[in-house]
Amino acid sequence: MNVFRNTVVSLTFKLFDDRNGLIEEAVEPIAYLHGGYSGIFPRVEQALADKRAGDSVSVTLEPADAFGDYDASLVRMEPVDTLPDDVKVGGYLVSEKDGEEVVWRVTDIAEGKAVLDGNHELAGQRVRFDATVVEVRPATQEEIAHGHVHGAHGHHH
Repeated sequence: MNVFRNTVVSLTFKLFDDRNGLIEEAVEPIAYLHGGYSGIFPRVEQALADKRAGDSVSVTLEPADAFGDYDASLVRMEPVDTLPDDVKVGGYLVSEKDGEEVVWRVTDIAEGKAVLDGNHELAGQRVRFDATVVEVRPATQEEIAHGHVHGAHGHHH
């Protein structure tokens, strides 16, 4: 079966930085609902159209096509004493901004202040996404209605 709208695509992938350094690898297949449901980068989804099990794609993604451009306005300093006691460099905090959840990465702590960065760690970077299709199957009506893949025993919201 070929990849087309409303199919569930299982794939393995490797994500590389612009110097060919491996960032992430999915050895166990991940699955997404194909057809504009936001389950995978749109440019990767375009490259996977009409592929079948065993086919591979390699897509270079500019920041706007992957993790976004780096936004300096998403970096702020906060007094450490206003943050949870277990705050540490490399940790994450979650807050709400304009009704949206924002994940802040703690990038530095010095002189009683913590630097919080709301950008994705790969924001502003060009990446390469190499994927191999493992399986393609028709999506269930429930998966299509919900806009995402369900597990072997269904899905409960």
